[in-house]
Amino acid sequence: MTAHSEQSTTTAIDELRSGPPTLSVGQAAAYLGVSRAYGYEMAREGRLPVIKLGSRRVRVPTAALIKMLGADA
Repeated sequence: MTAHSEQSTTTAIDELRSGPPTLSVGQAAAYLGVSRAYGYEMAREGRLPVIKLGSRRVRVPTAALIKMLGADA
């Protein structure tokens, strides 16, 4: 990882830590660098941890996303 990549990742993790406790799947996908559609596919397959809020609405816990990105929550 280059110094620029490390700084970008650190900045993203700092943004996540100071943000809301949950994110939309689209927001989480952006942090992971994948498309919104692929983020929903990951959620369906259980590769992206989600909290189900009804039959259609899902949210991604910020702490779980930070863990996926390789940082401590």
